[in-house]
Amino acid sequence: MKIFLDTANIEEIRGAASLGVIDGVTTNPSLMAKESGNYRTALAEICDIVQGPVSAEVVADEAGEMIRQGREYAGISEHIVVKIPLLPEGMKAVRTLSAENIKTNVTLCFSANQGLLVAKAGATYVSPFVGRLDDIGHNGMDLVADLVEIYENYAMTTQVLAASIRHPQHVLQAAKIGADVATIPYKVLMQMFRHTLTDVGLAKFTADWDKVLARQKARARS
Repeated sequence: MKIFLDTANIEEIRGAASLGVIDGVTTNPSLMAKESGNYRTALAEICDIVQGPVSAEVVADEAGEMIRQGREYAGISEHIVVKIPLLPEGMKAVRTLSAENIKTNVTLCFSANQGLLVAKAGATYVSPFVGRLDDIGHNGMDLVADLVEIYENYAMTTQVLAASIRHPQHVLQAAKIGADVATIPYKVLMQMFRHTLTDVGLAKFTADWDKVLARQKARARS
């Protein structure tokens, strides 16, 4: 499973990229609103850092304007994936952009029926929002599982990108179900590294090595 970082923060992206564990980045207007600077400039910098898929979201509800913005974003870098809202007008935009070999990521998917239509329109990715479904009492991972099954049944090429990830368990569940991608906040990425037994083991190794160094110093003085 590929891991994308869900952020527009350049420092977080640089830090995660240096670890060698992320494959791409997803952004959206809400994430960009938290950062300073020009959106186009930031997208170009993110693409340069990651050298992988970077989702850039259009802000429109009419197909023509989505297409115009999508073409503009695609001109920034070969790595840009145009993020489109799951609307009938959005599917028109996906169809047109896909025909022009521009990659798309359809966002705000909350049902398998929606996901089926996204794949029929030819999107590169679909983003089921796991955490937001959990928030209203549904199991968001059930949607991920449904989409994986449907796409496999009919050899559909749209990739399932698990989004709205809230904690490491979501990442594990997405991987076990067979999601193609999970896009996760920087905080969750860092949490994935942690385990109590790892911390305890490292502390013991360090303490034991300190004893070895202390013995060596004692011998050197005698």
